[in-house]
This record gives sequence, structure tokens and C-alpha cells, in this order.
Amino acid sequence: MKISTDVYFESYEKHKNSPLITLIGFYKGHYHYFLISTVTYVIKHSPTWVLPVVTANIINYITGTYTDVFHLVLLNAGVLALLYLINLPMNYLHVHFRSKAIRNVEAGLRSTLVHKIQQLSIPYQKDMQSGRLQSKIIRDVEAVETLSSQLFVSLLNIIINISVAMVVTILRSKIVFVFFVLMVPLAALLVITFKKPIKKHNQKFRKEMEQASAQVMEMVELVPVTRAHALEEEEIRKMDHRVGEIAKEGYELDMIQANFGAVSWVCFQIFQVICLVFTAYLAIRKDIPTGDVVLYQSYFTTIVGQVSSLLNLLPTISKGLESVNSIGEVLLSDDIEEETDKEYMEDLKGGYCFKDLGYTYPKSGSAVLEEVNLEIKPRETVAFVGESGAGKTTMINLILGFCMPTAGSLTIDGKDTRDLNLRSYRRFLAVVPQETVLFGGSIRENILYGTNGVSEERLEQVIDEAGLRSVINKLPDGLDTLVGERGDKLSGGQKQRISIARALIRDPKVIILDEATSALDAISEREVSVAIENLTKERTTFMVAHRLQTIQTADKIVVMKEGKIREIGSFEELIQKKGYFYQMYLENAEA
Repeated sequence: MKISTDVYFESYEKHKNSPLITLIGFYKGHYHYFLISTVTYVIKHSPTWVLPVVTANIINYITGTYTDVFHLVLLNAGVLALLYLINLPMNYLHVHFRSKAIRNVEAGLRSTLVHKIQQLSIPYQKDMQSGRLQSKIIRDVEAVETLSSQLFVSLLNIIINISVAMVVTILRSKIVFVFFVLMVPLAALLVITFKKPIKKHNQKFRKEMEQASAQVMEMVELVPVTRAHALEEEEIRKMDHRVGEIAKEGYELDMIQANFGAVSWVCFQIFQVICLVFTAYLAIRKDIPTGDVVLYQSYFTTIVGQVSSLLNLLPTISKGLESVNSIGEVLLSDDIEEETDKEYMEDLKGGYCFKDLGYTYPKSGSAVLEEVNLEIKPRETVAFVGESGAGKTTMINLILGFCMPTAGSLTIDGKDTRDLNLRSYRRFLAVVPQETVLFGGSIRENILYGTNGVSEERLEQVIDEAGLRSVINKLPDGLDTLVGERGDKLSGGQKQRISIARALIRDPKVIILDEATSALDAISEREVSVAIENLTKERTTFMVAHRLQTIQTADKIVVMKEGKIREIGSFEELIQKKGYFYQMYLENAEA
């Protein structure tokens, strides 16, 4: 199903300060479904409104001076029976059109969030945390769907029920109508009294849940590290604290909602007693027929019940509107990779030039990179080395286009990265990270991820070049062996060779190796190194290396310290110079 995301962005941009109007805007193109649903609801629900009238009529016929009373009773009963019979088809149509609109918007919202996340900058996503983003896609969209059901179904039904009761009442007795109207301000007063605290606690509870979601994901990912360092109690303590905070906020929210419900129920029961006494007094005075006491009591019960339902909807509405705002935090973010009107790269030779480049992370006052000047020719292999925090990863992020220079420039084949369509540029890149990211499919699916039309011959060639042949031959299902969640059925060396095969199958022009062998044992490192040599042949290659012995064949070694380039040269040149690199090499060898 093709889902358009424009309507959701448009609604947020036009009405970002009004979550309710924003929500209504989501349903652009679906309003006719709600119109049909409303009409069918009125028809299906009409027996509820007609029954008090029929009951009052029958009592009035029996107690009055009417002739042919039984005929009148049958006529009223026949009308009511007919309305009951058409309830079934009308109920089907009501639910069909209502659900079609709400479910389409629910899917559209999730799709829009996915689209936006794919556009957001990498720094933004790291700041936001994956758990919080997941919470917005699942929990917040679910809350918006619930809000939609309450607003467009329950709230609409409440309005219709109250309107019908009021119209029938004013047609039969203006005095009783005035009495009913006087009850509304009291109900409104209850709503105003509880609205602010419920909204406040819903907001706090939502934020606690988002933080907990992010913390749970982090905890699950770190279980092996936690277990290895005997830190289980520390993790349990942190999670217990977070769970306790959620329970505390949830308790306060529950108590406010419970008090709200109890107070409103008691008030409305008292209103009903007053209504019964008032209408009975009018009947005694002969201002209204005796049977109309039942009519007005039924309608007043309807109004009270509907107003009570409206008040009970308040927490759900408040929670849903908060979720509308929560989703807006992502959809309205302008921290995105803007590709419109950028130059499309038809080909990539692989020449890079850093000129007086500097970079400072957003919301940070200190520069991560300063005055970086570096030129890389096509098909050169460049290794970045330095201690943690020296700026190596930031250099790689700049090359990938994950972030833009805040000073100076980076040009690729003579074109400034700020002017490039980065998506077209990244088609020519392949990345082999330190920790291979595999999804829970087969080895074949993981290698071919993101490619189309790859022949079986080409796939077999890549398997050989990546050193995967011996691995696949040992597996029961060969290429179709499932790797498990995150590839947990394979060793580190096997996963890394799959990552290299994934890179090779794309036939990239530029390779980025981010400490690709640092997490492997010596034997696996030797096996993977052969595959890396096949991968980097005749390609511009960038390497981040911890083990300095693995970069001896690099054309250029860039030594970084505190965000600046301290030395550049080949392995032999830097050893002979006996500067920063030489000292690092000696320390690395001793380690």
C-alpha cells in the first residue's frame, strides 16, 4: 500500500501550536468516511432516543382519555421494532467507515515517522536515542489512534446524544430544558478543575516512559558486558530506580483520574435526584403529563451519562494530544539532510580535499576538529590514527556526509559536500564497521542487502573474495543459513567477512574501514585481512586503526591529536621521523 506522508507534515507545519487542529488535519481526504459513519451512527442509535418517547407516550395513553389506546401502543411499538431491525446493517457500516479512516491514518503516521527518521541527521538520532524514537513510532502513534477513536467516535456520539435529548426536551417543555441547561456549567466547572493537573502528569508520565524505553534497550544490548564485569546489581539498581519513578508518576496520574471520576459520579447522581424531584413537582402541578416524568428522567440520565463519559474521556484526550506533540518533536525537526536542489553525483573518482576544515558539535562550545588540511588522491589508502577523542571518527563522519564542516570545507572530486546530493554520493561508498550490523535473515539476504539484479556468478565471486567459502561450506544450509538476531549464531570473524562481502557486492569506489579488525582474535584478523586486501584494490580507502601493524601498507598515515593533524606520511617515513607516530607505535608494540 502506497502511503502519502505529505498531509502529516503539512498539518504539523500549519498548526504546530494546536495539537487538536493538527490531529483533525491528519484526516484530510478521509472526512467523507466520518460523515458516512456519523449518519449510520444516528440511524443505528436512534432506538435509544426513541424508547423514552415511546415509553412516555404509552404511559400518557393509558393514564389519559385517548380512544383506541391499544392501536396507539402497537403503532409506537412497531416504529421502535423497525428501528431495532435496521441496527445491525447500520452498525456494520458505522464501524467499517470509522475504522477505515482511523487505521489508514495510523499507518500513515508511522510511515511518516519512518520517512523522517531516514532523513534526520545522525547526530540528532544519537541525541534522541533509538529507544525514544521507537516509543514515538509505537506508543505515541497508538495513543493518537486511541485519541482519534475517542474524538471522532465517542466524542461525536456524546455530542449527538446530548443534542437529541436537548432538542426533544425543548420541543416538549421549555421549563425542563432550562433546568437541563443549568446543569451544564457545573459539569464544565469539573472539567476545568481537573484539566491542568491531568495534562501535567500525562506529560511527565510520557517522558518517564520514553526514558525507560531507551534505558531498557541499552540494558539489553549491554547484558554481555554487564555479565562479564559482574555489574548485574548495578544495572538492576538503575532499572529499579527508573521503574520506581514510572510507578510514582503513574500512581499520581491514577489518583488524579480516580478522584476526578469519583467526584463527577457523585455530583451527577445528585443532579439526577434533583431532576426526579423537579419533574415530579411539575407533573403534580399538571405542567407536564405524568408519562413525561419518565421521558425527562431518561433523557437527563442520558445527558448525565454522556457528560460523565466526556469527563472520563479527558485523560485519554490529554494523553493523546501530548502524543501528537511528541510525534511533532520528530516531524518538525529541521536537523535533516536536505537533498533538494543539490548536485547529483553521476560518478565518483575518489579524490578528497580538506581545506582549513573545522568541526564543532551542535550545543558544544569546543571544536572537535581544527585547521585540518589534507588531500587524498583517487585510489589512495589513508589511515587515521590517534588516541581516543583525537577526531578520527569525526573525520569518517565528515567523509560519509553524516555531518558538515562548521569551518573550512571538504570537497569530493572538486565538489563541496554542502552542495552535493549525499544520497547519490553514498551509492559509491561501502562501510565495514568495527561491529558488524546483521539482521535476522539468511547469509544470502545479508550480503545482498540493498542491491538488485546481482547474478549468482557475481555472488559466488564475492564469496570467494571475502574468504567466506570455507565458512559457508561448513554450514548445513549454506548461503541460506539464518544468522540469528544480530548475527549471534556466527563468530566475529564470520560476521566481519559477511560485512566485507556486503561491501564488495556493491562494487564501491570508496571503502571506509572503521577499526574493522580491532575486535577480532589474531587468527580471525589474518583471515579477514586477506578479504580486506581484495576489498581495497584500486579503490580509495579510509581506515581507522587501533592496531598500527595493520596499516603498514597505507599510502598515507594521518596522525591526529586533540582535533588536529600532527603528522602525515607513509609508515616508513613516520617511523624514521621518530615523532608522534613512532611513540605510538612503540607503545602499541609493547601492549
